[in-house]
Amino acid sequence: MPTVDGSRLIRELAAIPCADGPLGQRGRFRRDALGLVERENLLNAAYCYRIVPLDEPPSNVLRAGGEMLDAMRLVPESGQLTAVAVGICTLGPALEQRATALFAERRISLALALDKLGNELLFALSPRVQDRIVIEARKHQLTVAGELRAGDPGLPLEAQAAVQRLAGAESIGVRVMHGQVLYPLKSMSMVLGIGIDLPPVRWSRCDDCPSASKCRMSGRATAPAMS
Repeated sequence: MPTVDGSRLIRELAAIPCADGPLGQRGRFRRDALGLVERENLLNAAYCYRIVPLDEPPSNVLRAGGEMLDAMRLVPESGQLTAVAVGICTLGPALEQRATALFAERRISLALALDKLGNELLFALSPRVQDRIVIEARKHQLTVAGELRAGDPGLPLEAQAAVQRLAGAESIGVRVMHGQVLYPLKSMSMVLGIGIDLPPVRWSRCDDCPSASKCRMSGRATAPAMS
């Protein structure tokens, strides 16, 4: 079970200035949330992934590892899709439990700051999973292109359970709850295209999001073709 140095993630985010500056209200609460995560060891970041060969050439769905994924958006214009990479990353349950406790204590501003920080930490963690997938693909002289998450245009939310099973997410304590929600809540799944001579994708999973132009995370999830 690969784990991640949580202190490095915290340092990376601490170096990113808050929109209203370090002395603004949001900046102060964000700094307090960062300190809380570090002092109370609320971050238990981990991830898992697998590269799963397709059971058969793409038709109307992708079949891999005995599962069916309605993810035809990953099929390239050229080259050959031969596998999918499925990954799960998580911060563990402690951060969300602490945020829930802060809400109960009516420390709403700090609870909101901690919850938002958790989202930032999760988005900072996900590229590390992608990097490992790219390295693994290169070992087999394969390329990586395109990335989807359950609930994106191109991958129905109902795919969440199949992705969880294919990735072996039980090894890091992640499961799918009612409504296809991952638990711990600060967890994320991903599916990437793997194959031979895959071209760069012309789309991003952020394309259809109305907040993409203002989102600090926009574009981070795009997985370009890599050899």
